[in-house]
Amino acid sequence: MASHGKWANGAVPAVRILGIDPGSQITGFGIVETAGGRTRPVRWGSIRTAGEHSERLKDIFVRMADIVREYQPVEIAIERVFLSRNADSALKLGQARAAAICATFEADVPIFEYSARHIKKAVVGSGGAEKAQVQRMVRMILGLKEQVAPDAADALAAAICHANERAVQSALKRVAVRL
Repeated sequence: MASHGKWANGAVPAVRILGIDPGSQITGFGIVETAGGRTRPVRWGSIRTAGEHSERLKDIFVRMADIVREYQPVEIAIERVFLSRNADSALKLGQARAAAICATFEADVPIFEYSARHIKKAVVGSGGAEKAQVQRMVRMILGLKEQVAPDAADALAAAICHANERAVQSALKRVAVRL
């Protein structure tokens, strides 16, 4: 597994994870590193788009590809699209999600998908948590003092959720080896 150096203690290699919260107008991204059961923030933000839908998709694709090239995540966690009553909105959201996913293909890293409910449960403890609760818990978990925009917080939450899943899978593998 590729990593991005070692943390201060020098013993545990860090794994960089990119979390993505797709949206046709605002796509959030959050990058964390996880090592030894700890997770720390690297970078987060929002890709704000304008113009015709095709221009928005292109902007998401280009800017997400730039983020992936610059920060070189070794795994990606993205929120699954939920079903909406408005078919047009759901279609546009799905296209924005696809643009973000396709932008990561050049890096050739695994992509993990989680439902919004799963991400909220992993970060807040409740699958029905409000956006403000997710923002607050992301700040607490990562030790951030500054406010984090809702879309960036959701993306960081996806990355944290995946870091937690990695830790659980790793622990299960260690137990299985001992059996």
